[in-house]
Amino acid sequence: MSGLLVKLSPSKRVAGNNDLPLFYVNQTSMEPQRYPRDTPRVSVTFAELLMNVEDARNDQSVARRTLEMASPITSSTSSFDTWTSAPASSISSSPFVLSFNDLTYSVKSQKRFNPLACYGKSRNGSSVNTKILLNSISGEAHEGEMMAVLGASGSGKSTLIDALANRIAKDSLKGSITLNGEVLESRLQKVISAYVMQDDLLFPMLTVEETLMFSAEFRLPRSLSKKKKKARVQALIDQLGLRNAAKTVIGDEGHRGVSGGERRRVSIGIDIIHDPIILFLDEPTSGLDSTSAYMVIKVLQRIAQSGSIVIMSIHQPSYRIMGLLDKLIFLSRGNTVYSGSPTHLPQFFSEFEHPIPENENKTEFALDLIRELENSAEGTKTLVEFHKQWRAKQAPSYNNRNTNVTLKEAITASISRGKLVSGATNNTSNLTTSFQTFANPFWIEMIVIGKRAILNSRRQPELLAMRLGAVMVTGIILATMFTNLDNSPKGVQERLGFFAFAMSTTFYTCAEAIPVFLQERYIFMRETAYNAYRRSSYVLSQSIISIPALIFLSASFAATTFWAVGLAGGSSGFLFFYLTILASFWAGSSFVTFLSGVVSNVMLGFTVVVAILAYFLLFSGFFISRDRIPLYWIWFHYLSLVKYPYEGVLQNEFEDRTKCFVRGVQIFDNSPLGQVPEAMKLTLLKSMSGVLGINVTAETCVTTGIDILKQQGITDISKWNCLWITVAWGFFFRVLFYFTLLIGSKNKRR
Repeated sequence: MSGLLVKLSPSKRVAGNNDLPLFYVNQTSMEPQRYPRDTPRVSVTFAELLMNVEDARNDQSVARRTLEMASPITSSTSSFDTWTSAPASSISSSPFVLSFNDLTYSVKSQKRFNPLACYGKSRNGSSVNTKILLNSISGEAHEGEMMAVLGASGSGKSTLIDALANRIAKDSLKGSITLNGEVLESRLQKVISAYVMQDDLLFPMLTVEETLMFSAEFRLPRSLSKKKKKARVQALIDQLGLRNAAKTVIGDEGHRGVSGGERRRVSIGIDIIHDPIILFLDEPTSGLDSTSAYMVIKVLQRIAQSGSIVIMSIHQPSYRIMGLLDKLIFLSRGNTVYSGSPTHLPQFFSEFEHPIPENENKTEFALDLIRELENSAEGTKTLVEFHKQWRAKQAPSYNNRNTNVTLKEAITASISRGKLVSGATNNTSNLTTSFQTFANPFWIEMIVIGKRAILNSRRQPELLAMRLGAVMVTGIILATMFTNLDNSPKGVQERLGFFAFAMSTTFYTCAEAIPVFLQERYIFMRETAYNAYRRSSYVLSQSIISIPALIFLSASFAATTFWAVGLAGGSSGFLFFYLTILASFWAGSSFVTFLSGVVSNVMLGFTVVVAILAYFLLFSGFFISRDRIPLYWIWFHYLSLVKYPYEGVLQNEFEDRTKCFVRGVQIFDNSPLGQVPEAMKLTLLKSMSGVLGINVTAETCVTTGIDILKQQGITDISKWNCLWITVAWGFFFRVLFYFTLLIGSKNKRR
């Protein structure tokens, strides 16, 4: 059995048959293979061996060295001696210690003034109530350990996790957070850490394997080959216990998919694909049954043992989960009431004169006692003070655990072991500049985002079908309502109505784009919070992949209506009509996309879009011509998105100077004289000819297309300029969408 061993549990100890599957990479097929479960072996980090897989093809010495590190052995002791005889830099873990001291965070809320309340008074007469969410919280988390933050709802668990994960503005958070004694810069923390939100924010139509693979393509650098990335994903699937669900879609309310526990593990997997040093989780067991919750925490234990620091908030862990945790912090209304090992809980509460009864769940007892004290007159003040004294007595034993390894040395050692594969380099002379802000160039990000969006669309063809159906139904109705319009005065009015309705319809059908980004909003915020890709890459990719659908919809609408209605211009006229429809779809889609970045509710978004588009139609020049619009509203006329495509298609229809639309007696058609006999109309024409001195007969052309354009006030912009302005509006709203994402997706508390 020749291959490279890939270890899914990275603890550095001699292991026999544990619960973690071991894999090797076959040197011939370069595919991961499972070792027999009865094979004794040494635990080696997954990242250490994965980083050598590609090199093993061309460098046999690397392969031999890797095989020596991780090949099946007959004597665990002899193998361990061989392992420990290697250079210290390759076998010893440089420990990380995350320390936080006196973290304090408060928010201000205003209430109506109450003269009996002891609050500060603001200038507007309302009272300012300062609520302390974190009050001098201190603690320490070590590499290889799991720290859990516990407490009742509103105790400050999630706030503490947000504070440690750099999700609170630095101006609002007081205290210090250091890694190996050095202050963590925001840019560095984004690279070496990951944050798993409480909600499972995943694309429902992607499979588990596809979800993790897309995460790998975002977070792993371009220097890693496709085969390496696939091998990493396959190993991670086994580490997360998702092998049986690898080909199953995530699912949602309308599509059956994976279970809740599997969804949670996928959420964890997409954030640890780059092997971060620090992992933050906000209530990872929320909403799960006891078995699923235990499996999730078991996965987190393996991640911690791989050389990471795992810090999570958890509501009420079971007895089995408590056995996996290394450190606990109990919070009560922003104050620390206990911090330390779970094994010290009985001693702590015994000294507090509230001993934990035998066979009692320790965390349940502690949480119940804390809640009972919160409801008492004195609150938890006595418990908070007792904890401070107890911690002071325990301080010497905790201080002895501090590491003497600098942050630079620890990160260098981690990179050499294969961690932080999101574009990290071995040159760590300057920690801030040694890490790339993004793992891949923007064009790679655009390709990956586009692939994911196209795959999602292919799995949901009903969305495009519904939009196409709406466009086609509208086109068929218009084609049958305005069939073969003539060149009479009534035909002119009917043409104006057709163009106004057709142009406004293209914008209204774009409203379906509102839920698209709103459904992705929090996925986007999660992914960009830790620099999975650039916001500009997202905007450009989404813009480009929307164009093919717009081209298809525009062609369908134009082909359905142009010849059926009897519009002028022939093939060149059709081409311009089609381009105008396409430009309208582009501008409307961009406008709706921009609004979806501003509003956060689907119904509110639809209401705003419908209202604004109605105003655009009102000021487009159809209901009232530009020359008749009051001066104080003329600015809105030029802001109307419907104005430019409407004027463009009118010019395309009426630009022929030789085409006549009102001849002789037809001038009476839109007046009461239109009902008089034809002979009377001819007599009136003769009388008018005598008065005007011009011979006006029944066939004399009175109004051409140019005259109609002048009547509509369409004289200042050519039809091609109208087209380019409509296209420019689309680009303008895409730029606004980018700045909306840039400003509105900071995802930090104030």
